[in-house]
Amino acid sequence: MDKIVIVGGGGHAGVVISILKKTHKYEVCGYVDIHDNGEILDVPYLGMDNILCELIKEGRVEKAAICVGCVTDSSLGKRLIEQTLNMGYSFPSIESPDAIVNEDVVVGDGSVVMDGVVINCRTRIGRLAIINTHASVDHDCEIGDFAHIGPGVVLCGGVTIGTDAFIGAGAVICQNRRIKEGCVVGAGAVVTEDCIDMGTYVGVPAGRIK
Repeated sequence: MDKIVIVGGGGHAGVVISILKKTHKYEVCGYVDIHDNGEILDVPYLGMDNILCELIKEGRVEKAAICVGCVTDSSLGKRLIEQTLNMGYSFPSIESPDAIVNEDVVVGDGSVVMDGVVINCRTRIGRLAIINTHASVDHDCEIGDFAHIGPGVVLCGGVTIGTDAFIGAGAVICQNRRIKEGCVVGAGAVVTEDCIDMGTYVGVPAGRIK
């Protein structure tokens, strides 16, 4: 099995480690973080981010999973990605074996598809996106780089989610709607119109509050 290192040591890292173990595709050699949180699901702490350069130079590992779990600000994740790419690491997409990913679906490098997710045909998911537990993504959706689709979200057919957008838990995006890059849709919101202005959208039907 290829070896992979986890970048980040919080709750999101634990979920990704659990999925990686179930895939039987990778040996998780450890995680790096600014804090030593002890073993995470039997995966050891390796040190701070600067140890990544040492690991790849020694040929111990060439693949990484960015697991900082940024919610409404992906700037930290982007910095880590740039640094890790410059060292020569690659970011495989990670798909839970307990998800359903149907025909003609593209999942970009470094993106994670979690347990119970359903993704239907002709959907395109960008790089380093998170499709969280039990989200439903119907046919012909477009999900941008660094987007975060929260647990239990429903994206109806033909939905477009922009880069860096965050869709909160249990939100529903109606068919063919478009969410502008960087927008936040609150938990439980129902989006019936395009979210074309930057801001946060909440309620049923969803409206912009800032």
